[in-house]
Amino acid sequence: MKYAIIPVTPFAQNCSLLVCDQTQQGVVVDPGGDIERILAVAKKGGVTIEKVLLTHGHVDHASAAGTLARQLGVKIEGPHRDDQFLIDNLPKQAASYGFPPVEPFLPDRWLEHGDTVTFGQQTLEVLHCPGHTPGHVVFYNRPPKFAVVGDVIFAGSIGRTDFPRGNHDDLIRSIRTRLFPLGDDVEFIPGHGPNSTFGQERESNPYVADANFP
Repeated sequence: MKYAIIPVTPFAQNCSLLVCDQTQQGVVVDPGGDIERILAVAKKGGVTIEKVLLTHGHVDHASAAGTLARQLGVKIEGPHRDDQFLIDNLPKQAASYGFPPVEPFLPDRWLEHGDTVTFGQQTLEVLHCPGHTPGHVVFYNRPPKFAVVGDVIFAGSIGRTDFPRGNHDDLIRSIRTRLFPLGDDVEFIPGHGPNSTFGQERESNPYVADANFP
């Protein structure tokens, strides 16, 4: 599998285009906006977009999902159903943050912990990782040890928990019991900022490093 990171929205959110090497079929993860930019990257790479995937329901990650899915005639999968209140509220979120109007939608498939998502010849495992939002999910590609983590964890930081239904204890638990056990060598794309590895964050992230959890 290969990928392209496409910064979108004024929040510079890391929209990801994941591509199956064998088939050139792909998925767009977290299309928060700037659809033309996303489609241009896919066209340049000769990628056929099969699905739209969402890690969670915040506006910078999900606001363009409905429009993109309709334009391409594809389905939306994710996040977990516990984020439906955020999906339902996307038009108001967009207006509050000065985003373009949002085309309302509901995901075609809500995801549960342990589900899988497929595209081309690739399989992504779904991990429910609440805390930043109650329905946040992470997508994990096991053979290359690679994950798309949304706003659960960043290089040197973690997701905010002061939004509606955020929970700091849940977030720490998600990171340390569901992500770190996948292995230190797992590389991840966060929702914002540069990539990192779980090993690097276990060593030096001030919020979740092993040294803070004797």
